[in-house]
Amino acid sequence: MDWALILGNLLTPPVLFFVLGMAATLLRSDLEIPQAVTRGLSLYLLFAIGMHGGAELARAGLSLDALTPLAAGICASALFPVATFFVLRKRVGAADAAAIAATYGSISAVTFITASSFLDDRGVSWSGTMVAAMALMESPAILVGVVLARRAGVSSGNGNGHGSLLREAFLNGPVFLLVGSLLIGLVSGEKGWESVRPFVYDPFKGVLCLFLLDMGLIAARRLAALRSSGAFLVGYAVVAPLVHAAIAIMAARLLGLEAGDALLFTVLCASASYIAVPAAIRLTVPQANPSLFLPMSLAMTFPFNVALGIPLYMSVIEGVWGTV
Repeated sequence: MDWALILGNLLTPPVLFFVLGMAATLLRSDLEIPQAVTRGLSLYLLFAIGMHGGAELARAGLSLDALTPLAAGICASALFPVATFFVLRKRVGAADAAAIAATYGSISAVTFITASSFLDDRGVSWSGTMVAAMALMESPAILVGVVLARRAGVSSGNGNGHGSLLREAFLNGPVFLLVGSLLIGLVSGEKGWESVRPFVYDPFKGVLCLFLLDMGLIAARRLAALRSSGAFLVGYAVVAPLVHAAIAIMAARLLGLEAGDALLFTVLCASASYIAVPAAIRLTVPQANPSLFLPMSLAMTFPFNVALGIPLYMSVIEGVWGTV
């Protein structure tokens, strides 16, 4: 294990700003970022990563080599929730197991963005295919989670549940912006990327720092709820990403992905949603307790991946792939 790599990641500005946000909450500072500003920052990050990925995808071209990782990502997003559901069903009940399953089958865009910044800092290339994978991996887990809940006898609290589910899974704002930016970057290509690069590329790291500052504030507020969830779920919030990451690294090696893409694919598989899934679950499985699945993803899995997981996964990939 490359401890220098892990320590180096812990001392980067994005991670330190996340820690600063957690410290502000735990020390009861009145530091706060207005919700409208946070939403603006998140939209900027999704727009930037979508444009960058679309331009990279246009440069690489659409081929079987590009489409295979997309199919693998969709399969992972659909299969991980099934395993999670059957592991947790007897411990927390069908509704909560389905919600946690959807959470850990879906992805965290911010973790992906942090990982892409990590690669850029190290000069490791990555392709726009992984941005497309991120866009495609969010919805399958939501659909599978709800199907599992229904098959276990958990009814919807909404008469229009299926229509609301499909709309939330495919047309919610973040996913729509990400996919739209990806397509615009793909269509406009290198010329389009160069025209927006000064706005999209140069300020990216600073915006990410401010966004992670806010995420640190929120994550620390969720710690109290997490403590009441029990040791098993707290442990699962760390063990599940490691198991998913190990499977993803093996799959990435079999698929022949380059090291940068392998890390991003691993991060997608190892992350957990705290935006799209809670919104969808609230509509379709209202019996699920958000004080379980939301603190698990936001207060445990997200900080673990950002601070330790990303460099840990990269260290393993460098060992398996050879020197990057």
